Amino acid sequence: MTKFLWGSATASYQCEGAWNEDGRVPSLWDVYLHENQLEDGDVASDFYHHYKEDIRLMKEGGQTSYRFSISWSRVITDKFGTINPKGIAFYQRVIEECLKNDIEPFVTIFHWDLPDYLEKEGGWLNRSTVDAYLNLCRVLFDKFGDKVRLWATFNEPRYYVFSGYFIGNYPPAVHDAQKTAQASYYMMLANAKAIQLYRKMKQTGEIGIVHSYGPIYGVDDSSETKQAMRDADNYYNNWVLDPAILGIFPKDLLEKLISSGIDLSFIQENDSQIFKENTVDFIGLNYYARVIIAPYKEGETVLSVNNSGKSAKGSSKIVVKDWFEQLFDLPDAEYTDWDVEIFPQGLYEGILMVHEKYNIPIYITENGVGVYEDVDHPIEDNYRIEFLNDHIDAILRSKKDGADVRGYYVWSTMDLYSWKNGTEKRYGLVAVDFNNQCSRKPKKSYYWYKKVCDSNGKEIQQNRKYKSKGISTLSLIRGEKDELL
Repeated sequence: MTKFLWGSATASYQCEGAWNEDGRVPSLWDVYLHENQLEDGDVASDFYHHYKEDIRLMKEGGQTSYRFSISWSRVITDKFGTINPKGIAFYQRVIEECLKNDIEPFVTIFHWDLPDYLEKEGGWLNRSTVDAYLNLCRVLFDKFGDKVRLWATFNEPRYYVFSGYFIGNYPPAVHDAQKTAQASYYMMLANAKAIQLYRKMKQTGEIGIVHSYGPIYGVDDSSETKQAMRDADNYYNNWVLDPAILGIFPKDLLEKLISSGIDLSFIQENDSQIFKENTVDFIGLNYYARVIIAPYKEGETVLSVNNSGKSAKGSSKIVVKDWFEQLFDLPDAEYTDWDVEIFPQGLYEGILMVHEKYNIPIYITENGVGVYEDVDHPIEDNYRIEFLNDHIDAILRSKKDGADVRGYYVWSTMDLYSWKNGTEKRYGLVAVDFNNQCSRKPKKSYYWYKKVCDSNGKEIQQNRKYKSKGISTLSLIRGEKDELL
């Protein structure tokens, strides 16, 4: 039986810093943040210079796995595929340090930081980026394949593409449904081709994809709501999960895109066979919140996401014309300052949705809560302990009910640069003093999580506040009704 992995996770741009050291070239995030004079990740958590300390803290904290990503810009320096030996050497050191400390490395190949030299060529709107990505994969499999057992092709393609091409709050900061569909497709094609390459190179580990999972719930059980839920499930989940796991896109999604005016001529005839023959070994689920859906009523598409915290709390609004509306103002619901609902039961039901639909090994590759914290004093983050406890309890209950969940990764290992939210939104088990040479200081949750890891989850207290609210996709699968909102 596979040993359950207890770990934490980071992303290269969010933690490494050293943005122009040892041959690293700019990513689209470097250029976007510098040009717009926004808080950037030039230093971030300075993992590049603190990695030994951070991995030691993981080991001392009982963790058995570390999920991290590769900076494409640190490894491949131009569109011709030139390899940066200093970049390779850095990740070799990180991997070896993990193994020396009995930490299983879980490598994400792409976590949003596309090199700017590729963005200038069209980025994920250009099919040639798929080939550039495959070259990156080939280099990584060749250099690290003998030491890395777990690989993820992409982190959250849905969140990356929708934020960059549909909502427009992340680079390349456009708002275009046609470009959203095209970039989405090319990323999923790259996923399938990377899996094909992994097996052609006879790698001995496992390869999957990490998805930003939003389990779908409806406001009632009317036929209109059920249709809106299906459209939302296609929008948020199925366009990633179905081709990755089943090798095919949902037929009704393609029909809906065409009826919405999307030109799908970028799909080539032989692509379907590539998807069909190259599916994932496992799925990684990043869970932060469920998605509450109501039928679309009127008006144009509205896509507003809170990246400003408490000053903009309650400002999030998502309406996709002729598809659905997402609700953020549920009565009696608990939200963070960034409009993220805290609902652990959604993880339990979400895991079972994936298990019952796909029957595939699952890793919970991100789960955590972002808050404001004062690092000048010992951090008694009981709120984080409660949050993590209740979500781990949801995982343990899902395992008891038959789901094949093989690991859990807290987001995040240490405080990070949190994209447009900057460094004031803190997720880490370990505090980082960004004003004092990025010094590290474990929080109360770090010591609590050590007990959880050491006991293989036996320290978890049962969460008794998990009665579901709303009509969930799981209830529709099972033909059952949940308590209405």
